[in-house]
Amino acid sequence: MPRFDGRDPRYKRVIWTVIGMNGAMFLVEMIAGQLAGSQALKADALDFLANTVTYGLSLAVIGASLRTRATAALFKGLSLSLMAFWVLGSTIYHTIILGVPSAELMGGIAMLALAANVASVLMLVRYKDGDANVRSVWLCSRNDAIGNVVVMIAAVGVWGMGTAGPDPGVAALMAGIFATSSVQILRQT
Repeated sequence: MPRFDGRDPRYKRVIWTVIGMNGAMFLVEMIAGQLAGSQALKADALDFLANTVTYGLSLAVIGASLRTRATAALFKGLSLSLMAFWVLGSTIYHTIILGVPSAELMGGIAMLALAANVASVLMLVRYKDGDANVRSVWLCSRNDAIGNVVVMIAAVGVWGMGTAGPDPGVAALMAGIFATSSVQILRQT
């Protein structure tokens, strides 16, 4: 049975909407992460940027040959691996250098990001079982919503403990989520 390849015009409109939401949330979270001094928010912002780019790539290869779509999915899987390593390295560096992030700003922005990601997941749920490109869009959006909940938990931990400990822990966990998604996409490719 062939898998959905994304050719449905409704799917394309959903992807454009999700691209716009991800691009906007990248800007919001990167600025907020910088202001809050939060690696978890910056890691999530980077994920929004990666989603914006990879969803655009998914849109670009709809209807292309299987080889082209597989190459695009391979690129997305490898880029998730690179992002996981960057987030992990950056987290280790910032844990040693930086102080306690702003828990209130972390939590507030994480709630906004969760709303954007839940909206994306709800729009994409009917397309979750497509080819490697379509599935990668679904996996990224689903994982992002999970990541936002974890960032909110980190914000509560930072606030309650008065220490930065939960923030880099969550950033490292997000790096693991990126790596796991990468493996799933690469396997399907």
